[in-house]
Amino acid sequence: MARSSARAAEREPAEKVIIVNRIATAALAAAGLAVLAGAAQAQDFEPKRQGLFMLNVRATNVAPDAGDPIVTGAGAASGLKTEVRDGWAPTLGLGYFLTDNFAVEVIAGTTRHAVMAQGPGTDVVVHKTWVLPPTVSLQYHPAPAAKVSPYVGAGASYLLFYNGKDRNNFAVELEDGFGYALQAGVDLALQDRWSLDLAARKVFFDTTATINGGTLKSKVNLDPWVLSAGVGYKF
Repeated sequence: MARSSARAAEREPAEKVIIVNRIATAALAAAGLAVLAGAAQAQDFEPKRQGLFMLNVRATNVAPDAGDPIVTGAGAASGLKTEVRDGWAPTLGLGYFLTDNFAVEVIAGTTRHAVMAQGPGTDVVVHKTWVLPPTVSLQYHPAPAAKVSPYVGAGASYLLFYNGKDRNNFAVELEDGFGYALQAGVDLALQDRWSLDLAARKVFFDTTATINGGTLKSKVNLDPWVLSAGVGYKF
C-alpha cells in the first residue's frame, strides 16, 4: 500500500501539469482564431467591455475522474475501488467585466451522479447523490472586441452533496468541501448582444466517502472535467 500511495503521489503533480498544458493549448488555439477573425469582422455585435454583464445558459457535462481504492476502517485493502458516473445538467453563468479584459463569473448548476463500488466480480451502485458546485472565477479576455473572443480563468468551487440515496444495502456519507478550478473557453459573437459559448473547466477536489458507518472508507479524488456549450447574452 505504501509503494502504491507513493506512486500515486508522484503521478499527481505530473497529471496536473498535463491538464494545465491542455487548457493553455486550447486558449492559445482560440486566440489564434480571434486574430484570424479580427480583420474580417464587422461591428454588427456588442463587444465585451468594462461594466458589461454577460449571462450564459449552457448544457454541461460533469465527468469525475475517480477510481480510488476502498479500504477497511483499519486501512487494509478491500480489493474494491470507487467510481463515479458522469452527470448532465443545464447551468447558468453570470459574468461582470471589471475592465475590458478582466471579468468575474459565477457559475451555478447541479448534477446527479451514481457512486459505484467496483472490483473482481463486483460492479454495484452504492449511492446516488446530487452535487451543487457553485464556482467563482476571475477571467482574462485577451481580445474582448473580437468576434471570436477566447478567455482563460481560475477560481474556487464549493461542492455540496445533497439528497443522497443509498443503494444495495450500503450506507454512504460524502464530505462537502472546497476545491479550485481552471477554465478556458471561447465566445463567438452573433448578431447584436447574442453569442455562442464553449468552455472547459477542470475542478480539483477530493472527498472522503464513509461507508457503512466507517466499516469501509475511501478518499475519492473526483477532479471532474466540466465541459459546456451554450448561448450568451450581454446587457
